Parts: sequence; C-alpha cells; structure tokens
Amino acid sequence: MYAIIVDGGRQYKVEKGQQLDIDLRRDVQAGDTIEFSQVLAIGGDEGLKLGSPAISGAKVTAKVIGEQKGDKVIVQKFRRRKNYLRRNGHRQQYTRVEIGDIAS
Repeated sequence: MYAIIVDGGRQYKVEKGQQLDIDLRRDVQAGDTIEFSQVLAIGGDEGLKLGSPAISGAKVTAKVIGEQKGDKVIVQKFRRRKNYLRRNGHRQQYTRVEIGDIAS
C-alpha cells in the first residue's frame, strides 16, 4: 500500500517503513510522531482511491528519527574580465521520518 502526501508544498509517494527527508521542523524531537492529513491518493490491492484534492479522513503517521543535513551545494557567481568571483556553500537541513501507518 502506498500514499501520496503533501508536506511543505511538495508531494511525496510514501510506503510503510520508508524513510523520508522532509523540511526541517524544529518543534519535534526524535521519537515523536507526525501526522500528515493532506493525503492526495491511496493505492494498493483494492485499487486507487483519489481525492479532490485530498481524501477526507485519510492520514499518514510517521515517527521522527532525527535531523539530517543534505549534500553540500556550492553556489558560485562569476563575471568574466570584471575581477568578480563569489563562492558560497550551503547544506540544507532536513527532518528524517519513518512512515508508519497509512489510514484511509
């Protein structure tokens, strides 16, 4: 069984037991549970159930594993012949969750 959820303006296809990196949430600790109530679709052996736009009463629960950092991204600005070079690095922070129950 899988579900398509919305979190932070992004859509994720999730299954039970899957680990997922979502946008950083500072208000949760490792071991807490998060509930995603905006479920767009649920699919499985019974077929596909679509919402318009979301399925009412459906929810996906997830357990917080902890905070993670993404890969380092180098941002470089350069203008030729102008003696202009700027270089910055960035590492996005995420909250890692493990998908638990998918309830329709």
